[in-house]
Amino acid sequence: MKFSEKWLREWVNPALSTGELAEQLSMAGLEVDGIEPVASAFTGVVVGEVITCGQHPDADKLQVTQVDVGGPELVDIVCGASNCRAGLKVAVATVGAVLPGDFKIKKTKLRGAPSHGMLCSASELELSDDSEGIMELPADAPVGKDLREWLDLEDYSLDVDLTPNRADCLGIRGIAREVGVLNNLDVTVPAVPAVPATIGDSLAITLAAPAACPRYLGRVVRGVDMAASSPLWLTEKLRRSGVRAIDPVVDITNYVLLELGQPMHAFDLATLDQEIVVRMAQQGEKLTLLDGQEVKLDDDILVIADSNKALAMAGIFGGKDSGVTENTKDVFLESAFFSPDLIMGHARRYGLHTDASHRYERGVDPELQQKAMERATALILEICGGEAGPITEAKDMAHLPTETQVVLRADRLARVLGITIAPAQVTEILERLGFTVELTGETAQQWQVGVPAYRFDISIEEDLIEEVARVYGYNNIPSAAPLARLAMYRTPEAKLPLSLFQQRLIAAGYQEVITYSFVEPKHQDLLYPNAPTLVLPHPISVDMSSMRLGLLPGLLTAAGYNQKRQQASVRFFESGLRFVPDQTAENGIRQEAVIGGVLLGSQLTEHWREGNKPVDFYQVKGQVESLLAATGALHEYRFVAANNSALHPGQSANIYRGEQYVGFCGALHPQFEKTFGLKGRAFVFELLLSAIETRAVPVAAGISRYPSIRRDIAVIVDRTTTAGELLAAIRNVGANHVVDLHLFDVYQGDTLPVDKQSLAIALTLQAQERTLEDTDVNESVAKIVALLQTKFNAVLRDS
Repeated sequence: MKFSEKWLREWVNPALSTGELAEQLSMAGLEVDGIEPVASAFTGVVVGEVITCGQHPDADKLQVTQVDVGGPELVDIVCGASNCRAGLKVAVATVGAVLPGDFKIKKTKLRGAPSHGMLCSASELELSDDSEGIMELPADAPVGKDLREWLDLEDYSLDVDLTPNRADCLGIRGIAREVGVLNNLDVTVPAVPAVPATIGDSLAITLAAPAACPRYLGRVVRGVDMAASSPLWLTEKLRRSGVRAIDPVVDITNYVLLELGQPMHAFDLATLDQEIVVRMAQQGEKLTLLDGQEVKLDDDILVIADSNKALAMAGIFGGKDSGVTENTKDVFLESAFFSPDLIMGHARRYGLHTDASHRYERGVDPELQQKAMERATALILEICGGEAGPITEAKDMAHLPTETQVVLRADRLARVLGITIAPAQVTEILERLGFTVELTGETAQQWQVGVPAYRFDISIEEDLIEEVARVYGYNNIPSAAPLARLAMYRTPEAKLPLSLFQQRLIAAGYQEVITYSFVEPKHQDLLYPNAPTLVLPHPISVDMSSMRLGLLPGLLTAAGYNQKRQQASVRFFESGLRFVPDQTAENGIRQEAVIGGVLLGSQLTEHWREGNKPVDFYQVKGQVESLLAATGALHEYRFVAANNSALHPGQSANIYRGEQYVGFCGALHPQFEKTFGLKGRAFVFELLLSAIETRAVPVAAGISRYPSIRRDIAVIVDRTTTAGELLAAIRNVGANHVVDLHLFDVYQGDTLPVDKQSLAIALTLQAQERTLEDTDVNESVAKIVALLQTKFNAVLRDS
């Protein structure tokens, strides 16, 4: 929000310098980004009147003038502007004047004619970019008056960077209210009398979408003179607020926007058909905007229409075909309240950003439309003439914002701020902010606060505490060292921290990456086909519009990005949330913490002895087992061959702990390598942290003093039987004295049928209290062999 300091001081004038005012606003949460003078430095420029203006005898494009600058004699000045004429009030740089850029005016001759000064254009004084002719001043401008003094150019433009929650300050009215509160001053609000209707013309208004537009006001003004010039005071206030003057009607609506914070729009009445309908657009409906751009509207876009066609994108941009032009005679003024929730994000979707959309997205005062309409009507009649019809209003009270009731407790206020503010001062602060306040409570004081509808940001007690604190002054709250009592939190021994898994991966050569939680929907649909996805209503961009269902989209995109930059081998991991639609979860989304990784390239750095062996399935499986081993219960996990649409058939596995799903690992399906720009086979894994963050708590036991015995058995089983199944069965059988076992050989060869394989398992047996005898060992081995024969139809291999 950019505005003129002088304009603000018309409403409220604290005894502060410009810098002090800016500091005060910034400390109150309205950060002032910049302070600029409204005019460049120049001296010696006065108001003059052209008395005579004739053709230069020796130059076709020059004119010789005599100008009254308030002195005893007229001043001869040669001018080349086409709009120079007798009787015109102009800005005159007299001899000795210094213009912007340190340009000094001296006596001179142009084509033999004396010229003792210069008639200035607005661009030469750096008051605007308009260089078409000299600057024309109003007829009542006082001749001889210093231009800087007459235009009150000793002024500054303040640029306030408002946070999105302070839409109430997107107008001089709101800024003045804040300054008044901060300085305990009353605000002088300009009177806005009702403009009586002198004609009966009006248009019917229909609210076909009352939830999006619960209030709409319209008014017909006939006989408007578009050739009239906006007065200098109006264009100057617009200029100092960073708004360019266009035509009198648009200038007036812009002025009301800056003054009150209420956007308005003017339609050419001749282009409207029968009535005004506020409705949702039809899918694919076309509209040509004021800037000439043609857009296809979606069916969630609110439009202002007549009985046949859309006229404007409501609260965003007007239509070209219904906008006012230099030929407009009659206008239809619009002043409306649009729901922020149904306007938000629509301008950005079409690559638009307007002053109106900026305000409507944040919320305008739902009670301001009538005042804005009266203000704009009065200015139009004053500047452009014409006759006004009655104001027509359509509203739906059920959808209009209402006053919010919030309770503020005195003890809570003191506890949060760390100081006690007198109740009378708290009441005064809240009332000056425009709230209705009632102090209640017999033992514990509290305030029942009615928050006006235009303060969309106030809904809970903490919001009121923030308001009191910033008006009271953060710098007035004394600094005090925090007082706290340290307490040791109970940390379950079985709980594994995320950092443990991260450190294991880093030690294995991985690098941690952080990717966005919102991903390209096309990529996600490829990796997770037919899976429901949370789609963002207002995404940063189209390729970041879906919440991720897992870590693969981000990891693979990062891997492809790095490979394109000459990083052939990639080891990335990431931990974060995935977002799974689930109607049984809070807000319909199940958020699960996961950790995952991607491997590409060689197993080891290229070496003369080791070669350049690429990564394979067993390397990623071994890495996953390293993470699972941190739980101290690796034997409880099992890898089950599975068909995952994102992974290569035959090189993918789901991981379970008992019957609980833990995650997956495997090779990325080759069809996706080109999609993510990958070179070579990629292997990935993803694990649910909730399934692996609990470890088996160690139990102290004595170390056996007796020797261990190893026995090897080799069994022939079907090729479909996995070694993991055999090892799990042996662990579960509870054979006496078995303290360790592992697979040490797999044979599939010519001496065996094609559907069979030989698995060799090493058994380590040991007793705690004595040395085992052969009978003990043979009994345990026999028990294990019998189990394998019964459960897996295994045959003991004898050679």
